[in-house]
Amino acid sequence: MGRMNLLSNCINHATGAVEGFCLVKSVQVKSNVKGADYLDFILADAGGEINAKLWDYSTATHGLYSMGDIIKVRGTINLWKDIEQLKIDRIRHKRDEDDVDMSAIVPSAPVDGEELYRSIYEFAGGFADPELARLTQYLLRTRKDAIACYPAALKLHHAQRCGLMFHTSTMLDVAKKVVEVYKPLYPELSSDLVYCGIILHDIAKTEELVVGELGVATAYSTRGQLIGHISMGVSMVEQAAAELQISEELTTLISHILLSHHGQPDFGSPKFPMFPEAEIVSDIDMLDARMYEMFDALGAVKIGDFTERQWAMDNRQLYRHGHGVVETT
Repeated sequence: MGRMNLLSNCINHATGAVEGFCLVKSVQVKSNVKGADYLDFILADAGGEINAKLWDYSTATHGLYSMGDIIKVRGTINLWKDIEQLKIDRIRHKRDEDDVDMSAIVPSAPVDGEELYRSIYEFAGGFADPELARLTQYLLRTRKDAIACYPAALKLHHAQRCGLMFHTSTMLDVAKKVVEVYKPLYPELSSDLVYCGIILHDIAKTEELVVGELGVATAYSTRGQLIGHISMGVSMVEQAAAELQISEELTTLISHILLSHHGQPDFGSPKFPMFPEAEIVSDIDMLDARMYEMFDALGAVKIGDFTERQWAMDNRQLYRHGHGVVETT
């Protein structure tokens, strides 16, 4: 978990003291071994997340805090088990008169979500298979506002405002190149199935995540916890297909792509990919997630150094080699 860029810019390197605005991504009241209450936060800004503690907490002195609040904190960065943690000394809510750049507070993908939505919607309309075009555009239309701004996850890859569109559009760009290579070799490969599967594979993230007005996920919904976006996505596809009278065969194929897009049961998929288009969607999904996670982690270390262990990638430490880095003068 890297230090937040905003607070890093406000750090006194001699003392480790920081002061700045950030987002409350999660907060819990806990008790220490002596029975004294403290607040355990995950705080975030556009640069990342950090765990923070407010010791000797009392509502009368410090106030109440909830997920999604924008707050100002002053404190000190310490190391706990080799992980940076913020010890909060002073805390308050953002005031109306505070001049705060919200783009520095809310983690956001480097894309225009609404523009990407329009581009993907138009692309789907150009499918050679009219049934897949109708199904894809229908599901995109019914969740337009959420799709354009939602993150792709609560944590890990693309867990940022517009992350869902960023993830989907990058996957789609990669898929076009893959189809370009393999379609001449294997003419039976259905590019429409690949593209439809990619566009819809995470459609149920719009129901799985609890997302506030700022476009940041703060929790899983009840249905998200109990069912998950894979099964929920299949239900969405089947319901939409029934309404649109899409053929049973196509509905089954797209449903399988969604069911298998995490690749294997250990990663949440009840089925392995069982035809080429499903394999392509699954592999590209994994590749895009890993590229995001790797470069996100590597951005927090200097060239020649290793990252902390990345539990989401088999507890690997990643190495930033620097080869290919363009130096600026």
